[in-house]
This record gives sequence, C-alpha cells and structure tokens, in this order.
Amino acid sequence: MHTISAIAGALSILAILLDAFETVVLPRRVRGSFRISFWFYRRTWIPWRKLAGRIRSQARRENFLGYFGPLSLIFLLALWAAGLILGFALLQYGAGEHFRLSGESLTFGLLLYHSGETFFTLGYGDIIPSSGVARALAVTESGLGFGFLGVVIGYLPTIYSSFSRREIEISLLDARAGSPPSAAELLARFGNAPQQAVLDQIFKDWERWAAEVLESHLSYPALSFFRSQHNNQSWLGALITILDGSALVIAGVEGLRNEQAKITFAMARHAVVDLAQVVNARYNPGAAERLSPEDLARLRQTLAERGVRVRDGTQFEEKLSHLRSLYEPYAVAIALNLSITLPPWIHLEKQKDNWQAGPWDRAIQARSLAGRVQYMDDHF
Repeated sequence: MHTISAIAGALSILAILLDAFETVVLPRRVRGSFRISFWFYRRTWIPWRKLAGRIRSQARRENFLGYFGPLSLIFLLALWAAGLILGFALLQYGAGEHFRLSGESLTFGLLLYHSGETFFTLGYGDIIPSSGVARALAVTESGLGFGFLGVVIGYLPTIYSSFSRREIEISLLDARAGSPPSAAELLARFGNAPQQAVLDQIFKDWERWAAEVLESHLSYPALSFFRSQHNNQSWLGALITILDGSALVIAGVEGLRNEQAKITFAMARHAVVDLAQVVNARYNPGAAERLSPEDLARLRQTLAERGVRVRDGTQFEEKLSHLRSLYEPYAVAIALNLSITLPPWIHLEKQKDNWQAGPWDRAIQARSLAGRVQYMDDHF
C-alpha cells in the first residue's frame, strides 16, 4: 500500500509539473488531449457556455461569459497547487517517516495537512519529518511552493499584458470599421481615400496584430476565452473583418492595388486556422451562409453610393467565394465553440459607432443641451 501511494504521488507531481511547464513556460502549442489543463478547460467551459445560453439578455450573457477567462486562470492554478500538495502527501505517506509533537498517531489526512503547510511554507512544526527521505521531500516541496508563487506573480501579469495589447487595436477598429465592425464599412470609409497608402497602412497594422494574436494565443490559450471590453466587439470579429475586407480588395475593387491586402490576408488566415485548433473547434458543413447573393448585391450598391466600386462579373464572385472558403469555416467553428457572434459583411441598418454612443445622450437631448442625438443602448 505504501509503495502504491509513493508511485501515485510521484506520477501526480510529474504530470502537474509537465502540464504547468507546457502551459506557462513552453512558448508553443502542445499537442495531446490528455493534458490536465486541456481536460480542465474542456470540463469547465462546456457547462459554463450552456449555462450562459440560458441568459436571454445579450449584455448579461456576455458579462457572464467574460467571467470565465479570469476565473479559469485562478482555478487552474488552484488545481495545480492542490495536485502538488496531494502528490507530496502520497509520497510522504509511502516513503517518509514523521512524528507528531503531541505523540498521537499520524493518518493520511494529517500528512495531507502537513504537505499543505509545507507547500505554502507555513512551518507550524507540529508534524516533523524524521527520516532523510521525508526531510528531502519537505525541502523539495517547500522549494516548489516558492516556485509556484513565482508562477502566479509572473504568469498573470503576462496574460493581462497580452490581453491589453490585443484590445488596443480592437478599440481602434471602432472608428475605422464600425461597431460591430464590417468589411463594407471599412472599405466605405477608406477605400476611396485620396491616397491608397491610408488603407494599406491599416492592413499593415492589422497584419502585425494578427501575428501578435497568433503568437500570444498559441503561448497562452486561455486568452481565447477573454472577452473584449464592449459587447459588440471581439478578437475574432476584428480578425474576420480584416479577412473580409482584404478578401474584397484581392477579389477586385476598382482603383485599389491588392499587394498589401494579400499579405494581410495570408497572415490573418494563418492565425484563424491555427487558433481553430487551439480552441478545439470542429468543422461544421451545415453552417449558415455569411454572404448571401442578396447581401453581396446590397454590398455592391452601398459601396458604390460611397464612391467605392467593386468589380462585376462571375470572375469576381468566384474569386471571392474561393477566398471565403479559406477562412470562413474556421471562423464559424471558433465562433460556435466560444459563443462569439461573427460580424456581418454589411449591416442591414445604419449602426452607431461606440464612440458616438453614451449613457447620457437621451437626457441631454431631452434637456435640449445639444443637437438632436440618436440614442443607442449601452454597449458595455
């Protein structure tokens, strides 16, 4: 029995240390479905998502989903700590020798308590290891406790720093492509600029943003569950808007070159394909069509009214359809897995940008302190 306990404890400690190393230290995606963190997120996210689906209010549902990312980090760290404490308790039970100052007999429950106080370096001294093996295990566990504290101190700020960098560009997209963003709005605002360098610079900035999102979300998969500050924005929505816009330019917009659009499309497509694997998305052949023929006709008309002409003919439609097939199935699968609403290609009605909306607009209008203000529901 003692031998089995020692073996089980050693395996538990090795499994947790390997999982923590792959999750926190190793800067690349790790394959395999038997990792502790993979099991943890799969067993917690699915019921959390189903529970959120029962909330009718979109704002409250988004707020509820937004809690999962930060809470998952706390509970994952707690799971690792509990596993290490249990593992060392099993090792101490199987290989160590101790005595208690009160002289009472030791049970596994008391050794579990001793392992916890050693891990968190409390050091009450009521249970003392008496053999060389037990002392070595106590010192090792105490060192791991300090290391665990270092992981918490270093891991959480890194996660939130990556999240902050991601959200800055998403906020900037508000004035460039609307809220929620759309490819039609992006091209309508910048497709007819006097200098194409303006649109190309936007594509260039988002090419780098897509690369940063790919790197950070591969290194720290938990970032995929972090929701944006506004309910009508998301990292996936921003990524798809840039893919939609660059696909339109590549397919053919009169007066616009497509060199930078091709580079941006390649990087953004790379990101969406790899991140679909990170979140364990599954291909859905029956997914709804994002751009119907009617929407495409409306998109042509809307852009033409704002000075941007999309090329006519079946060649354009076939090329656009091919480009869409390269990324839309992955984006739709990610959206379904993470309960994210993808932005449309074109809005059916005029949408107000987030910067144009405020909670006092109705009151200001009622008091006639400003010109007539269109009211919009709170977007937080």
